[in-house]
Amino acid sequence: MAELQKKSRIPKGIGVTVIFFLSACASEHRHQHQVNGGNEEYLQAPSLHALSAPAGITLPVKNSDYDIPLVSSTGEIGASLDIRPPAQPLALLKGSSSKYANNRAIIQFDNNAHSYVIWSKIISVVKSKGYPIASSQNEQKRLKTDWVLWTRVDEDKQYSGRYQISLTLSGYQSFLEVTSLDLRQQEQLVTRPELVQRYTVEMLNSIASELQKINIQHVNHRSEHDLSNVSVKSAVSESGLPVILILAPYKTVWAHLPEALSRIGIRVKNVSQPLGSITATYDASSKKIWLHLGIEDLALHNGNYKLQVGDLGTRSILQFTDPKGHALTQAKNDALVTVLQVAFS
Repeated sequence: MAELQKKSRIPKGIGVTVIFFLSACASEHRHQHQVNGGNEEYLQAPSLHALSAPAGITLPVKNSDYDIPLVSSTGEIGASLDIRPPAQPLALLKGSSSKYANNRAIIQFDNNAHSYVIWSKIISVVKSKGYPIASSQNEQKRLKTDWVLWTRVDEDKQYSGRYQISLTLSGYQSFLEVTSLDLRQQEQLVTRPELVQRYTVEMLNSIASELQKINIQHVNHRSEHDLSNVSVKSAVSESGLPVILILAPYKTVWAHLPEALSRIGIRVKNVSQPLGSITATYDASSKKIWLHLGIEDLALHNGNYKLQVGDLGTRSILQFTDPKGHALTQAKNDALVTVLQVAFS
């Protein structure tokens, strides 16, 4: 029994050692932005000294081109040295450019029809991110935050900052600007330029990335519900077969295609979105619909047709196969282009 207890102590000891090791790693993040993970042995490197030749050996004539100049450095060394690259504002918005100067991070972007509501979007983003607002002047499109706590895995002691966020509309351009008011680590004020830049840029990029998400969602929603301006063209596949090219994303085309087909008298029977395939039925009674749309009868045979929809990113490709499994002729494919253009409208 004593022997069992002795054996059981060994894994526990190992477990405690592992936990202690992991805890030490988890609690020290500064190595992520220090030279060699915080190793300061390089500071003990010996200084340069004159080369002494052993007796009997003649050194080459000295050439000053290869002299190593003595340089005195006043920057941070050792544990205080931060090797992370400077943070840069990202031009995330459409038609935008960005810069940082004098404690200010700025994104300049083109105005559009929705620019008048962008300030309300900025307010919503600030609130959704949980950034406390100390004061707000909506008419001037300007607000000041209270202390915003930043949480980064590469810092042992986290930083917090106060910022002014403003929007300026000038002609065809808008300027989203974040200005650092104060930065502190715990209760100690911080003025080091690279740290002020890092957290000012962090605030700007945080807001801009959320605005970009909102814009993308708006565009996707609009495209999914509106195909009135979509362009439908005749094309040829890599294998030389006639196909229809629709200048809209696959998801959008897929959402509207069954209804568009019904408008031209082609009734959808089965669909498989993962495979991009549709089985539809056509009968001669649909001729009236075609004539009403101003399209001559294509002499399509009654029966089931297979439609294959392909995803080309911002475009989609559509290929019809007749009841016998043959691709449509170029003439019939071209006529379907005209019909589908009307149907999508």
